[in-house]
Amino acid sequence: MSQTSDEFFKGIWKENPVFVHVLGLCPMLAVTNSAINALAMGLATFFVLLGSSTLVSMLRHLIPKQIRISCYIIIIATFVTVADYTLLALIPEVHKELGAFVPLIVVNCMILGRQEAFASKNRVGLAVVDALGTSIGFLFALFTLGSVREILGNGSLFGISLFGPHFEPWIIMILPPGGFIMLGLILLFFNWINEKRENAIAQLATTERNVI
Repeated sequence: MSQTSDEFFKGIWKENPVFVHVLGLCPMLAVTNSAINALAMGLATFFVLLGSSTLVSMLRHLIPKQIRISCYIIIIATFVTVADYTLLALIPEVHKELGAFVPLIVVNCMILGRQEAFASKNRVGLAVVDALGTSIGFLFALFTLGSVREILGNGSLFGISLFGPHFEPWIIMILPPGGFIMLGLILLFFNWINEKRENAIAQLATTERNVI
């Protein structure tokens, strides 16, 4: 249980794919000009990572080592196609907004990296837990950035006005430079929290040694 919980929570915070490993920045910056776009991309990535990790783990003893990367890409592309057509059928407006970035999930290094580093080396249960943690961490990062950019750039959240007609939107926040600026600020905040946490742990360990 300890290993399972560790694998789950590390992807959400300790090894967050965006805030720690800085992966998947192409969709992170391109589609997070609104909360709904960020949520849709995050859920599509969630589905693809969970499905591909499960299948790769199930087939890990059958996939030849020499062509494993090609096999992973084919598996990932299958789930991406399902996600792409599902978005097109259910929410065509959002699908149009996301454009080519849904098919580009195929080459998201975060997803391929989890197949090579984890799913292909562990049993199905652990692979699913790892995929859940990593995809929730990615979804959290996208939604955080998308929500903040929409609130500051449009004065709304999910298209619902928050501040009334007198709010002066920060247009730069829904433009590409705003994505870079806000991502940098969030990374700074994330690293500050981690540094404070590490310092607190170090101080606690020092105190315990002095007491002993």
